[in-house]
Amino acid sequence: MTSERGSDGKLLADNIRLRPFGRWLRASSLDELPELLLVIRGHLSLIGPRPLPVMYLARYSAHQTRRHEVLPGLSGWAQVNGRNLQSWDNRFEFDVWYVDNRSLWLDAKIVLLTFRSVLTRHGVSAVGHDTMPEFNPPPSTH
Repeated sequence: MTSERGSDGKLLADNIRLRPFGRWLRASSLDELPELLLVIRGHLSLIGPRPLPVMYLARYSAHQTRRHEVLPGLSGWAQVNGRNLQSWDNRFEFDVWYVDNRSLWLDAKIVLLTFRSVLTRHGVSAVGHDTMPEFNPPPSTH
């Protein structure tokens, strides 16, 4: 993805910045391979809530912040339950559910379901988006 910006200095839409090779990398999930180095270094787990941009931290509700009670992961319960097809609210609910129900068996199930999701390329992009829309909750839910 390029870092092209409009005249206002803001990044252009993902569909403009995402090139064909980048689309293929995303669809095949090969763009996640460099994150294996973070797993090896202990900064990331194989399974856990996916890390999100730091700019989202101030936007979380107290409930949504619970996703940080475990180490973030390459794949998680939200990814194997629809990935980017889920709404932000659903994704956070899946993340918090994982925090409350994590186990070795659940992690093993997520690993297997992750392989299925990657092979079928299910949920790579949100409907109408090339990636996922920005998390920007209304003030009343925050």
